[in-house]
Amino acid sequence: GKSVVGMGDDDAGDCKAVFNEWMDRVMSRVEEMYGLDTVKTNGLEEVKGCCKDKENGEAAGAGSCGCQEEKTGGGGGCCSTGQEEKTEGGGGCCSTGDDDEEVYSDEEEDDDDDGFSDYESDYDEEEKEPEIMDLEDMGNAMKSTENSGGKNKVVKEMVTPKQAAALKKEGYRIIGTHSAVKLCRWTKHQLRGRGGCYKHTFYGITSYQCMEATPSLACANKCVFCWRHHKNPVGREWRWKVDDPYEIVDQAVKEHISMIKETKGIPGVLKERWEEAHTVRHCALSLVGEPIMYPRIDEFLGDLHKRHISTYLVTNGQHPKAIETLRPITQLYVSVDASTPETLEAIDRPLFKDAWDRLRYSLKCLKDKGQRTVARLTVVKGWNSDEIGGYAKLIALGHCSLVEVKGVTFCGKSDASNLNMSNSPWHHEVIAMVQNLQLELQKIRDETPEGKEKIPEYGIACEHKHSVSVLLARVDQFAVDDPETGKRRWRTWIDYDKFQQLAAKNAEDPTFTFGVEDYVEDTPDWALFGAEEAGFDPTDTRHRKKKRHPKYNKFDSDGVPTHDDVDTPLSEEERAKLVALMNLKKRDIGGGVSVIDLKSGEKVIDDASLMFRGLTVIK
Repeated sequence: GKSVVGMGDDDAGDCKAVFNEWMDRVMSRVEEMYGLDTVKTNGLEEVKGCCKDKENGEAAGAGSCGCQEEKTGGGGGCCSTGQEEKTEGGGGCCSTGDDDEEVYSDEEEDDDDDGFSDYESDYDEEEKEPEIMDLEDMGNAMKSTENSGGKNKVVKEMVTPKQAAALKKEGYRIIGTHSAVKLCRWTKHQLRGRGGCYKHTFYGITSYQCMEATPSLACANKCVFCWRHHKNPVGREWRWKVDDPYEIVDQAVKEHISMIKETKGIPGVLKERWEEAHTVRHCALSLVGEPIMYPRIDEFLGDLHKRHISTYLVTNGQHPKAIETLRPITQLYVSVDASTPETLEAIDRPLFKDAWDRLRYSLKCLKDKGQRTVARLTVVKGWNSDEIGGYAKLIALGHCSLVEVKGVTFCGKSDASNLNMSNSPWHHEVIAMVQNLQLELQKIRDETPEGKEKIPEYGIACEHKHSVSVLLARVDQFAVDDPETGKRRWRTWIDYDKFQQLAAKNAEDPTFTFGVEDYVEDTPDWALFGAEEAGFDPTDTRHRKKKRHPKYNKFDSDGVPTHDDVDTPLSEEERAKLVALMNLKKRDIGGGVSVIDLKSGEKVIDDASLMFRGLTVIK
């Protein structure tokens, strides 16, 4: 067979693949240090793209790097720069670098560990003439850069063109080099009078005036339930260009309003709400990525407050120092996705080796924040729904003001996640988990020795059945006794104007402090736990697709229906038939619940008690 010096026998694809994989690593390293787009290697140029013969400019033949074979399914070659990557982590120059993402420790970090800097050489499309370097000079060049202390290193932008294209395809509006906004589905729901999000029920935000955004698309976790399917970059620390926070806020608001304007033609949009939606009043910093990683997050939040926009910031608890120094905001969340180090590793798939310690430290930081803090639990059935006592111990570390427990939303199949619909819990299952969590928290409180600080008492305040969410709240901060009825009255809603006044005063004089009780408001009856509305605002109208309604509205403790779709009690004869069907189901699966672990990592759950809950009738 033919051969080329330095590349091995062309018929032996293994030699070619090894060479190209090595070459890709070297080229990426050199390009990162010098900001080069192309490196010449003995007559071949654009090694990371499609190889060409230097002298005649035509595509190289079989003795080259194998571009032609790659395009026709052959092995080992470099892929065209315009070709979309189909596989994860493979060898050769098409590797996305995912294998490197499993390097966690700060001590072991190097510039290519995070898997974001060398996804693809999408920057080769710049119009300027590329600089050229011979392969023989690489060693000296790299050594020279090391001796210079890396002064010539180019700071890259966070999001590659390919990543940006993937995010835009899903409805993101990219801002600058590392930020984004997207219109939340609940914003569109409430614009049409079809109900607001759980924050509307729990805290009184106006969903159609809420902007969902992030100043950092990068994250330090790769959670199995991430609804963005990991199309964003990952990293443990900030290594990218830093955009101006005021420009980010200004552009985010403009982009959000632009998307609001586009909803005018959606059937059912209420004109009055659409007009009000042009004024942003709230910002949910939970879109994607880790917002607290952004180095100028404090200025970013301050500018939002100056615009009288409330701030709901969600962090995954991997950057505790940033939590410590954060200015007072409307509500600060820490995601608590697991109750043990092992389940945290399986669920969040963190980049940090000490992720568990970082989470615990972050929760401890909440104790001293002064404003509203939230432990946010996302329940993934079969993954993290056990060990309730462990969750209680974590919440106790931060004396969190609130505890949100939400069932995971299944967002479809993805190569980046191995969840399925059976991992999404029903609302009654989340309620049962919250009730057990409340008991565990009370147990910790009761068992605290005399002389030591007790954790706060918690009560179940609100629920939002539409999003499978339940809220636990501190009694000392959010509950008062009604003098007329003698019953407990919850005050989980927020006086947003009062908060802005307090935040502005703190910004002028940092010695001024304020607390949770300074900006609370009464929670309406329809939002309370156990209310007939189940957290759905009665001023809106529930919309069901294709007029489908649940076949049964009420069930006993075993999951057997007791009432039909119009709340008429079922006859004893009909209930007996349903009980027989459930017993048959239990026999088939070998008990009440069956959990099957597939080789792909999926956990498929078959629960006999749920067999009648998904049935519908068309009205």
